[in-house]
Amino acid sequence: MSFVTSAPDEFFLDPRVVRRAFDRASRSYDAAAGVQSEVGARLLERLDVVRLQPEVVLDLGAGTGHASRALKQRYRRAEVVALDLSTSMLRESARQQSWLRRFGRVAGDAARLPVRDASVDLVFSNLMLEWCPDPDAVFREIRRVLRPQGLLMFTTLGPDTLKELRDAWRPVDQYTHVHRFIDMHDIGDALMRAGLADPVMDTEQLTITYPSVRALVSELKSTGARNLAHGRSRGLTGRRRSTEFLRRSEALIRNGRLSVSVEVVYGQAWAGVLSPRKRAGGEVRVPLDSLRTRRREQ
Repeated sequence: MSFVTSAPDEFFLDPRVVRRAFDRASRSYDAAAGVQSEVGARLLERLDVVRLQPEVVLDLGAGTGHASRALKQRYRRAEVVALDLSTSMLRESARQQSWLRRFGRVAGDAARLPVRDASVDLVFSNLMLEWCPDPDAVFREIRRVLRPQGLLMFTTLGPDTLKELRDAWRPVDQYTHVHRFIDMHDIGDALMRAGLADPVMDTEQLTITYPSVRALVSELKSTGARNLAHGRSRGLTGRRRSTEFLRRSEALIRNGRLSVSVEVVYGQAWAGVLSPRKRAGGEVRVPLDSLRTRRREQ
């Protein structure tokens, strides 16, 4: 399965549009990014069981730099580089710098990394992949910049994310209102195609509550995580459609709180030698004995 078509489909994300959205949200991001912060902290905890003393760490999709600061504190002798598509986010990340614990900041596209071949020991990426139109290209670039036995650790969002909003919008109009999120097993396939070895994937189901639909929408806008899909409506949503969506959304409210699903996909893989199994047509699939999966609910 490849993730890019010759012409943009309804779920296509234009990197220029993504960059502008996060540029606009750079100052409001930290106050609203509770989910992103929590998932990032859980990904950092997973480094506790990894025997790795990296010399160079790349925080890919670093945003406002909280993980970059934590990585520098964890690996004090390492060179830590925060890389993000949004220059405004990187400017905000300066607030995370300290005199003794500084990290580099670089603007760049994850699908065209401005990084030398085989120069990075650890690529850390929290909730960035879901904003990339071509995950295959991103994983190929990560494989290119990793040194032998270098490690990729990342999170992204799975298909159950915001499924309640998707279901509420579906009868209202034909536009795309929620992004397409890639299944864990398809991500594993992409890792293998890129030449990354021993992929380990698991998912965690989170339920996030809000006082209202408007509070949820406000948080999404404040973090830059608004609807940017190619198939979105380009005009104002009419009163009739808005009223119908809100009516359907109210059915999701229990005890005065709106509950929405977030499926977090965790992944890791190494820069090593692979012996992938091929199917007809040259498609590379992840062997079941190589891809370990685990589901957790919370």
